[in-house]
Amino acid sequence: MKLVFVSNLFPDSKELYRGLDNATVLHHLSKDCEVRVISPRPRLPGKPAVARQCRAEDAPFRPVYPEYFYVPKFGSPFNDRLFASALRKPLFDLKKEFDFDVILVAWTFPDACAVARHASQLNVPFVVIVQGSDAHAYLEMPLRRGKIVKAMNRASSGITRSAKLAHLLAEAGVSREKLFPIYNGVDLETFGPGDRAETRKTLGLADTPTILFVGNFLPVKNPFLLIRAHAQVCREWKPCQLVMIGGGPLETEARALAKASGFGDRVIFAGRKIAPEVAQYMRAADLLCLSSENEGVPNVVLEAFATGIPVVTTDVGGIAEVLNKPCLGKLVPRGDQNALANALIAQLSETTQTQAIREHGEWFSWSRAAEGYLRLLNGAVGDR
Repeated sequence: MKLVFVSNLFPDSKELYRGLDNATVLHHLSKDCEVRVISPRPRLPGKPAVARQCRAEDAPFRPVYPEYFYVPKFGSPFNDRLFASALRKPLFDLKKEFDFDVILVAWTFPDACAVARHASQLNVPFVVIVQGSDAHAYLEMPLRRGKIVKAMNRASSGITRSAKLAHLLAEAGVSREKLFPIYNGVDLETFGPGDRAETRKTLGLADTPTILFVGNFLPVKNPFLLIRAHAQVCREWKPCQLVMIGGGPLETEARALAKASGFGDRVIFAGRKIAPEVAQYMRAADLLCLSSENEGVPNVVLEAFATGIPVVTTDVGGIAEVLNKPCLGKLVPRGDQNALANALIAQLSETTQTQAIREHGEWFSWSRAAEGYLRLLNGAVGDR
């Protein structure tokens, strides 16, 4: 099968983490498919063009990065058309030299809406990956919702990162028969249990109860809630350390809040880390904590399970679908500092069932995820 992947969410040499899960599943699909990639990049009017190169490991996909003009805030009426206009030439040129059988597109608007404009003319089926905010947030915008529902109903099928996303799309008007939840996978060799005390020593961390956060410093991740909850844990239970991996526009304010909390010396801002480094910090931690306002099913939760550590998290998105056993951690209401602090204290006071958590995490392999993708892609080609 010849497959072309279309999405703005795909890494390049400067944005190594952009759409990394999409790149990973493509590498697994490439065992059964020939893969090419077109990854349009948004450019604000008046901004200069940016030359991009792929990561070395993605070179077999021969990715191209055409730019399209993107209008922020007020672009819902036409951003999908601007995307489609920029996509047309590289997509149709690719069809001539690489007669692909199916298109896999990630992100509903504008990406999937743009692909829907070209697929019928190419006489090629397409499958849509719905990742999270492109349903949670966009379905609340009437104009985008209408375009998304129309595009999804023209697709052969839709892959959702959680069952909740499928439910939201069905409620909006997408045919339920087209929607198939497939969870992301985990690199089970990279993420696995280890000696906690020894790993802390290697990383230069204190051998004390350790809470780990992994994510972008963005409002949707609500890192401030966790910093306040951590201070409450230190006051009401005993001092512990909070390690925060990531970066983003709220980092400066987060650092200031940690310092003002009175426990700033126990909050470690570790910066952005690649997967093997994240795995090391997970082996050093007692638990992973997320304080998000919204999520799909975050990969970091599945990685924590594969490492054998529990997760304390706000009950948002599809997290409850995978955090479904008492040994796996605790769910708390979104935005509730007291509930989060109490759950952290309770989890830190329990004995971790490392083996049971690891066994649960082993189910979320990338090979299993790729098998699900491949079934739907083969089905789309067969239906044509």
